[in-house]
Amino acid sequence: MIDIEAEVVHGRKIGRALGFPTANMSLEGYKDVERGVYSSRVEIDGTLYRAMSNVGVRPSVGGKDLLLETHVIGFSGDLYGRILRITLVEKLRDEKRFSSISDLKDQLQRDYNQIAELPEL
Repeated sequence: MIDIEAEVVHGRKIGRALGFPTANMSLEGYKDVERGVYSSRVEIDGTLYRAMSNVGVRPSVGGKDLLLETHVIGFSGDLYGRILRITLVEKLRDEKRFSSISDLKDQLQRDYNQIAELPEL
């Protein structure tokens, strides 16, 4: 398990457009974290949430900077400017470039389903 603590920053809102809004965080100071998709968890206002996180540069959408993106399952609200601690629990797969946004969205749904089936936190 890897804990990452950083401020949530504004992104390009691509995750939201794909149906998986994300809290975006800089990985400054965490350069040794392996790129990929992780099952994760985050505590927000005393509640522990299951989450899906990506560590990488987002090659399918033209990203270049290393970033942590986390979709918090079951949470809706504004996290901009807040400091969050994301725990990367288990790596599910490597980051990859998809040939289309549709393929990316399909894979995100498979990742989400896999995380949703994991035992409780």
